[in-house]
Amino acid sequence: MADRKGIPLLSLLRRAIQKVSFLLSFDATRWMASSLKRSPLVSRRLSLTARPSLLDCTDDGGYEAASSSSTLSRTVSLLSSPASRTTSPGSEASRSLSGASSGDDINQRADRFIENFYRQLRMERQVSLQLRYCRKKRLEEDALKFCIHGIPILIIDLIIKRANESGEDPLSLSHRFSEAFLQDVAELQCLPPTHEPRVSDHIEQIKDMITKIMKNGYGYTIEGDVYFSIDNFPDYCQLSGRKLDDNRAGGGGRVSVDLRKQNPADFALWKAAKPGEPSWDSPWGPGRPGWHIECSAMSAQYLGDAFDIHGGGKDLIFPHHENELAQSRAACPEHKVSYWMHNGFVNKDNQKMSKSDDNFFTIRDIIARYHPLALRFFLMRTHYRSDVNYSDRQLETASDRVFYIYQTLYECQQALSPFRQENIQGQVPVDVKELIDKFHSDFSASMSDDLHTAAVLDDLMEPLKAINSTLKKFKGKKQQRPLILTLLALEKKVNDVLGILGLLGRSCAEVLQRLKDKALWRAGLTEEQVLQLIEDRNLARKNKEYETSDKIRKELYDKGIALMDEPKGTVWRPCEPPE
Repeated sequence: MADRKGIPLLSLLRRAIQKVSFLLSFDATRWMASSLKRSPLVSRRLSLTARPSLLDCTDDGGYEAASSSSTLSRTVSLLSSPASRTTSPGSEASRSLSGASSGDDINQRADRFIENFYRQLRMERQVSLQLRYCRKKRLEEDALKFCIHGIPILIIDLIIKRANESGEDPLSLSHRFSEAFLQDVAELQCLPPTHEPRVSDHIEQIKDMITKIMKNGYGYTIEGDVYFSIDNFPDYCQLSGRKLDDNRAGGGGRVSVDLRKQNPADFALWKAAKPGEPSWDSPWGPGRPGWHIECSAMSAQYLGDAFDIHGGGKDLIFPHHENELAQSRAACPEHKVSYWMHNGFVNKDNQKMSKSDDNFFTIRDIIARYHPLALRFFLMRTHYRSDVNYSDRQLETASDRVFYIYQTLYECQQALSPFRQENIQGQVPVDVKELIDKFHSDFSASMSDDLHTAAVLDDLMEPLKAINSTLKKFKGKKQQRPLILTLLALEKKVNDVLGILGLLGRSCAEVLQRLKDKALWRAGLTEEQVLQLIEDRNLARKNKEYETSDKIRKELYDKGIALMDEPKGTVWRPCEPPE
């Protein structure tokens, strides 16, 4: 794979890690560096996350995020449309491996669409996938933990209003919700950042950037407000490919148009203070940053003037990313982003999520019903650039798949337990080695294909089937060495991939128990009740009351509880209930 000038993207990324990297999101880095060889260029590691502060929210529920570098074949496809094109067509590739992104509306976590979370988590998946893969290749100490998760200011009016209504300090309110957000994301095994810079701690950098923009002739002041002049910036709309005639001033009709502006589409860099609002001193008078400037200022602070990848929801291409790009280049003409990556939306049961339609819910609503790994598995079943269609049925399917994975690994662990301390030497059987090599090759190809995690999850079933097949041969077999070597090799490979995907739990037993607890909660049953029903069924079968025994089994199945008749007795496990 190559960029537009024929430079292999992988080579670009190998060279790129000369600078510290900046990512305003969590999760695509798990994969990237696995493709990178150990290089003397890789010398620093930094992970930063911008927490939401007073200036960290918008009222439209859009998340922005980014991945650190996508060593992926399909990344080049991002260049095929104006909305995804690199900011400097024909220019050389950036030499800093980095990405930038941001999120918003954390203050509405308890009553905002789950779409907000999905947008953030789907980009988290990108960043962390690359980072975990890097660590697997033992590049961890070089430059792989370089994630900044940004949830910077977009519109603060909503936070101010809510804080005033509750009698709470706006900064305190924002901090409280940012902590809740980070707890939710940690529950889903998103990699934690090393540093968490706050937008409200970077007001000086924001003011410095606005000063540069004005000095270069791209800004003007009106009664304490500072606006960006799009008429003075000929490349405006280069990212989105829109025409100026298509633009609607006032945030697409979301806010009223300021008739004082030179052009109705000019956007605010600094807003004059209003009564009851927090403000900071500035050369233009007391006020606060505008909608977009914090992203530019913070990326410049930590990345410099050029970085590789910027991402976020596709609804942020315009106006947020367009304005961010314009103001960054207005402050520094050398500013450049090599690749823009935008993720799709979230629908609920094939309908767009809408608070007015009452078809939204929170992260905690979901993980109260399903294991967090099931939610993570579900997200990985859809490519990050495609729209996600959320439904309980798909979460049931994801939960069932996760249970199958961990039940297989648990049984493998139990079989290998007596042999863990033995120094078992020997060659893995040829057919097993070929299966593992093919799985590894397919995995690398899929992850290099723009993080095609859905294909990886499909391919994961093959080594799991091989483990189950070997376990059947293992029982009662005298010549066990080849089987032990087979199980050890397959187990290691599956665990490696699960670790890269962020799907590896603390222990198989713990994950299985939690999956069962969630299934019982959804079924409205306790384990004691299920065990009693099993006893009732056993008694009915003993008395040849097969109609009764079948009825018990079917009623449990309809609630997502499957009964398995095994030589040692009947056990239960979660399952997908019928539609």
